[in-house]
Amino acid sequence: MLMLVVWITAAVLSLVVLGVLAHGLLGAFQRLGRELEAAEREVRPFLEQAQATAARAAALQAGERQADGG
Repeated sequence: MLMLVVWITAAVLSLVVLGVLAHGLLGAFQRLGRELEAAEREVRPFLEQAQATAARAAALQAGERQADGG
C-alpha cells in the first residue's frame, strides 16, 4: 500500500514539474513573439528607406545605360 502511495505521489509530482516547464516555455515563446514584433516595427522605416534607395539607384543605373547606349 505504501508503494502505491509513493508511485502516485511521484507521478503527480512529475506532472506538476512538466506543467511548470510547459507554462514557462509557452510564456517564453509569447515574449519572443512580442519582442520580434517590436523589433520589426522599429526596423520597418529603415527597411523601407533602403528599398526606396535601392529602387532609385536601379532607376539611375538604367537611365545611365540608356544614355550610354543611345
